[in-house]
Amino acid sequence: MTWRVAALVAVGALTLPLWPAPFVGVVVMAAVVLLLVVVDVTLAAPLRTLTAERAGERTVRFGGTAIVDLHLHNGSHRPLRAVVRDAWVPSAGARPEVPPTRLVRAAPGAVLTLPNHLTPTRRGDRPAVALTVRSFGPLGLAFRQRDGRPATPPWTVRVLPRFDSRRHLPERLSRLRVIDGSQPGRGRGPGAEFDALREYVSGDDVRSIDWRASARRAEVLVRTWRPERDRQLICVLDTGRTSAVRVGDEPRLDASIEAALLLGALATRAGDRVDVLAVDAITRASVGGVERPGQWSRLAHALAPLQPALVETDFRLIAGELLRPYRPRSLVVLLTALEPGALGEGLLPVLPRLAARHRVLVAAAQDPVLASLTSVAPRNPADAYAAAAAWRTLADGDRLTRTLTRHDVTVVDAPATHLAPALADAYLTLRSPSTPPRPWGPRRRT
Repeated sequence: MTWRVAALVAVGALTLPLWPAPFVGVVVMAAVVLLLVVVDVTLAAPLRTLTAERAGERTVRFGGTAIVDLHLHNGSHRPLRAVVRDAWVPSAGARPEVPPTRLVRAAPGAVLTLPNHLTPTRRGDRPAVALTVRSFGPLGLAFRQRDGRPATPPWTVRVLPRFDSRRHLPERLSRLRVIDGSQPGRGRGPGAEFDALREYVSGDDVRSIDWRASARRAEVLVRTWRPERDRQLICVLDTGRTSAVRVGDEPRLDASIEAALLLGALATRAGDRVDVLAVDAITRASVGGVERPGQWSRLAHALAPLQPALVETDFRLIAGELLRPYRPRSLVVLLTALEPGALGEGLLPVLPRLAARHRVLVAAAQDPVLASLTSVAPRNPADAYAAAAAWRTLADGDRLTRTLTRHDVTVVDAPATHLAPALADAYLTLRSPSTPPRPWGPRRRT
């Protein structure tokens, strides 16, 4: 029953002094109100004939807005007067166009459309959880409501990563074209992948002479090289406890996903094959064979539901995946945290085998709190102790970086907002033919 029943009883109570017998007035008034309530419920549209469906967007980028329509079909012969509450998880940011307190109407056999605007506040899958419909009678004295009627139509909106770093992609693609020789520029270099044979001319490097081909042709031939293409890049995301640390306004994992997306988009444009692994104690996601720019959306969909797990990352599991016999020599990009405890005990024991098989790059997002603690003069003993702890943490990170560098590992340590472009720059540097470290593609024979 609604508040109108109480109001009707209150109005009837004002007439009790006019009755010869007040007790009889109470009985008559209660009977009349009860009769009106029964009639009102009887005339309300039944819920068993009401069906619900959804239509609209299933994906939205983090920070954007998706519209999902709820369609209610009134299959009864009575008009529908109802209030509808379409509930989603709180992080979906649902804003119904029609508030759940407003009465909506649908004629018999008609379809009522209720749009819902979703502005999610978290990345991942945001499902609809419940649908509640209250069917009122024409007098508004009572309503029908039943759990599970109508059934909640399932619908999930996948919130893709924000990918603000895509603004850096045009500049990096321009540098990539310079490296590949599609446009003139300095630093083209000799390349590392065999291209063709041509006749020797004065000034050519004698180490490029192909003696077997020269013997067959009875003339001196040299090999020409081009920048490596069609190579393998394996991006490993650490989803363990260190990825749950908030770096700025978001977890460190979000900065790692942003960097992985930019690196994947750049590598596919360069013609490299990209595999992505997300691992902590188990493998959370595995995406392989991303070779064309059109497959980038598949990578974004696979990384969108990832969430940090409060467990230690099993680097032996990562090493086992990377050292499988079918994996060719690759550039392994490990997106993690430069934490001496986690990497010192987990990564360093397996690093010699990884570095012998693959080219390894470790990328980490810096914690801005450390920089703020070391840049402000302490005002009290508590600030001094906090600054000392920050300096010690930074010193431990520097020692870890030097240790990784001794194993021929490239380290990228940058703030979260600059990690994606910094990692892309490191990739282009390693891809450049003039880079001193060995390439990660097929070995060049001389």
